[in-house]
Amino acid sequence: MRAEIVSIGTELLLGTITDTNASYLAQRLSALGIDCYYVSQVGDNLGRLTQLLEQATERSDLVVTTGGLGPTQDDLTREAISALLGEDMVVQAELEKDLRAFFRRRGADMPRANLKQATLIASAAVIPNPVGTAPGWWVRREIAGKPRQIVSMPGVPYEMKRMWEQEVEPKLLPQSESVIASRTLKTLGLGESAVEDKVRDLMSGANPTLAPYAKQDGVHLRITAKARDRIEAERLISGLEEQVRERLGNVVYGTDAETPAQTVRTLLSAAGLRCALLEIGGWVAGSLSPLLVAADGCEDLVASCISVGEPGHLAGILTAQSRGTEGTEAGDLREMALALRQQLGVELVLVTQATGTYLPEETGASRISAEIALVGPGEDDYREHRQIWKTDPFEARRLVGLAALNLLRLQLLETKGQESR
Repeated sequence: MRAEIVSIGTELLLGTITDTNASYLAQRLSALGIDCYYVSQVGDNLGRLTQLLEQATERSDLVVTTGGLGPTQDDLTREAISALLGEDMVVQAELEKDLRAFFRRRGADMPRANLKQATLIASAAVIPNPVGTAPGWWVRREIAGKPRQIVSMPGVPYEMKRMWEQEVEPKLLPQSESVIASRTLKTLGLGESAVEDKVRDLMSGANPTLAPYAKQDGVHLRITAKARDRIEAERLISGLEEQVRERLGNVVYGTDAETPAQTVRTLLSAAGLRCALLEIGGWVAGSLSPLLVAADGCEDLVASCISVGEPGHLAGILTAQSRGTEGTEAGDLREMALALRQQLGVELVLVTQATGTYLPEETGASRISAEIALVGPGEDDYREHRQIWKTDPFEARRLVGLAALNLLRLQLLETKGQESR
């Protein structure tokens, strides 16, 4: 079954609202094993909407629309379907009765404009909407000699989702002969092009497929498989995942909903280690906040200090810029880290330093330079990372935080490997 989604409403084209309905429906269709090849947006214009529905029914077995089922003059989904099929809209007595009761329960008379929400055409069945005034339409009819279905639902997200999950999806499930499953591998430490170069030949497969995406928490690789059932789809995914992991190794930090901070916390907890953070310049704490623990005073340090905390948590030591610590050399950062490791009695210390220079010729951009140093539990456990970005300060904070987390993650993986030997 081939499907497509049509989102209706001029407000979508003006950018005043975001089309979350389409992304939700695309995911639900995929989970049913129904291929979705097109997603379209169209304004509240009868001619253009009718034309788009004609194109959609020519190329797709199932057309799912959201929006345009309200009572006003610019709600034109019913009229467009009627025009496409050449069928008249007729008021249904039972629907009118239900609508009037809906308004009566709210202590109001039904406006005359709402009467069109009680209409139907011969090829359509009602999709109940107990949480709103706009029933859906489910059209089943041959169009140009081919069996077609049009499912029209309200644009209000909670009404649409309830209608889809309770009324539509259970009836589509028996029509699907396959399932589509996906798994996302998340990576840190390499850019999108570098990741793609390592797995390029694996991206040519038809089933399962592999596709890279640059995201806020690294580069993602989505593996998607289509099969008769979920067990077979998962088997296909696992086979390709194994090949990807062989190519990328420790560049892969997690799957699906995992975050870099969660991965680091898990590694810290499993190793029973504690880590302190010395931050010069005030750049990283926001990115690392999922790992931070409550504050205590350490006045003898060149910092306001957050207590070491329990294993599995990151203790933050935030320095004041007024202390004159900016511009510290990388070698000095290592010495700071070693001194703090001894003074605090922790196993790991992460030191970050970031400085920025505003670039007036590029609006909102700065030249951000970051140095990160990490000492681990062993005498020779030392890592450092240096990088320069040309971006705005808020984006730089995220990038520096990710780089710091990744350095800590790699050290913990190495420590874990040493212990397993």
